[in-house]
Amino acid sequence: MDILNKLQWRYAVKKFDSDKKLPAKKLEVLKQAFNLTATSYGLQPVKLLIIENQKLKDQLVAHSWNQPQVADASHLLVFCIHNDVDENYIKTYFNRVKQVRETPDDVLEPFRNFLIDDFGSKTQEEIDTWAIKQAYLSMGNLLTVCAAEDIDSCPMEGFVSEKYDEILELQAKNLKSVLVMPVGYRAADDMFADFKKVRKELSEAIEEII
Repeated sequence: MDILNKLQWRYAVKKFDSDKKLPAKKLEVLKQAFNLTATSYGLQPVKLLIIENQKLKDQLVAHSWNQPQVADASHLLVFCIHNDVDENYIKTYFNRVKQVRETPDDVLEPFRNFLIDDFGSKTQEEIDTWAIKQAYLSMGNLLTVCAAEDIDSCPMEGFVSEKYDEILELQAKNLKSVLVMPVGYRAADDMFADFKKVRKELSEAIEEII
């Protein structure tokens, strides 16, 4: 039940201690956990930017609805989606499968061709919508991992994606920012730390069908 205690402990931090930084070993856990997150078809259409540079974090505050967590957190995680999930992207994934699992081409080819045809028939908007869902999966996973590792976090949708893309020069990398999550350690005087969680009763939130 320890994980439930950790989830009770976590909350969306409103004030970080800017003097406390995540150690390298904690960052490594977050990197590995992000990379191990489940994604549709295993295609991993999400890339994670980890920003420590203080001047850059300060610059991004104005485009984050002036939320100070962006600047005060130890690191700023920016979840980005790939704009180029196309035939070449899919073939690259299957080449990786072949290399890691030593799966023969004749086994991979039917599924590879299906995905190439399927994504080829989608609009860019449809692909983006699909990819954004994978970004939420990644953020949800990291929120739990942060709690398990005693890392504070704050999931954020409130930011101007176009400005982030411009400042971080994401267009040149075929990326688009979709979610932001400051991580670090809560300030001792963050009043929100002591607020009781407000959740539905389990009987209202969950229906079991036996």
